[in-house]
Amino acid sequence: MIDRENETYDVVGIGFGPSNLALAIALQERGLDGSESGLSSHFFERQHRFGWHRNMLLPSTTMQISFLKDLVTFRNPTSRFSFISFLHASGRLPQFVNNQDFFPTRQEFHQYLEWAQSQVAGHVSYGSEVTSIQPVQDATGEAPDRLRLTVVAGATGQVDRVVEARNVVISTGLVPRMLDGVESDERVWHSSEFLHKFHCMDPASLRRVAVVGAGQSAAEITRFLYDQLPHAEVSAIIPSYGYSVADDTPFANQIFDPGAVDDYYFGSEQTREAFWRYHRNTNYSVVDDEVIRDLYRRTYDDEVRGVQRLHFLNLTRVVDVKRAGPETRVSLRVGPGGETRELEVDALVCATGYHSMEPTKLLRDLDQHCLRDEAGRFRMERDYRIATTPYLSSGIYLQGGTEHTHGLSSSLLSNIAVRSGEITDSIVARGAGLSTKRSMFAQAAGGIR
Repeated sequence: MIDRENETYDVVGIGFGPSNLALAIALQERGLDGSESGLSSHFFERQHRFGWHRNMLLPSTTMQISFLKDLVTFRNPTSRFSFISFLHASGRLPQFVNNQDFFPTRQEFHQYLEWAQSQVAGHVSYGSEVTSIQPVQDATGEAPDRLRLTVVAGATGQVDRVVEARNVVISTGLVPRMLDGVESDERVWHSSEFLHKFHCMDPASLRRVAVVGAGQSAAEITRFLYDQLPHAEVSAIIPSYGYSVADDTPFANQIFDPGAVDDYYFGSEQTREAFWRYHRNTNYSVVDDEVIRDLYRRTYDDEVRGVQRLHFLNLTRVVDVKRAGPETRVSLRVGPGGETRELEVDALVCATGYHSMEPTKLLRDLDQHCLRDEAGRFRMERDYRIATTPYLSSGIYLQGGTEHTHGLSSSLLSNIAVRSGEITDSIVARGAGLSTKRSMFAQAAGGIR
């Protein structure tokens, strides 16, 4: 039972998606989940239950990484939290092997994540949002050794509890990015809310739909709408000249290896620039070859049958979106000449990506003690800890928002197992160091007396 009158933890996780789930497991596997000799931990998640991109669990969509890049295997191949262990527990291991596929469906991987979180759920408070982090002064008068977190109950919006932590790991996820000047409503959706908004509509009322974007989500949603709405015209609004294929070849995929993080972190500015210039097409604004071919096959079949339901508006950008009742009018700038046209739709889906995680608002006054680089971004230590002034001895770790220091895998599943292990190791090592430092300080103070 949690003692809410005196809640102090060695580790508090803010957000409980896959990244902090992997951290909770790493802590448990180290025997550091509240045992007498270990670290205490708790996690707060504003959603009322666990969920990972629920609104993009489209039929038959598959993962873009191998099942071996699960929550644990690259850190601990013998872990009972592995995807293989999940398959065994589910009674599907032989069938999965017979399928001869490295890439499970997104639905099955989500089932795996739910299965894993159910085994550490005692350390998680759902429907709870951390709204601020403040320092707690050390009793010796030295740098603050704890942080005070204010937690609000999602159901009431009122302060539910106040907890203290020696280390905080922030993993609140990416922030949906809409088109400039456009807000989400019942007819204009971001991809992050797609399935929920789609199922709120009468399919018969969706006769003209459009999808904005050139990445994987945009292509998958376009395919889904074409298949689910056989009576509708579907327009794909693409700023490039068609979709670009994702590079998932073996050599390119090495940039997601754990060792590539060191190459990026300790590399020169020229090295980091080269990472993005040469390998951005492994993840950003690209689409799997299979999805591209599926879409092309559909539009070709339409041409053979003498119908045209699927429209690809290449080299086209959205200039404005006007809403009036059920009508949505999209202004477009088309082609190299920049001519304009209008498109009327019953629903517009913005698969326009995400902003990186930005914890500044959460940190509030603590932000002044967090060091930044010349571009105004957080300076990060190799262990994913924000570099701070000597005023702070507590650790503030980020799982996300560190692409500028740790490279392309910073917010992806690819390196999630190793990253969680490195953060765990850092917390353990720093805790031992701080304990030694405090002991020496106390001895010195006793000698003076």
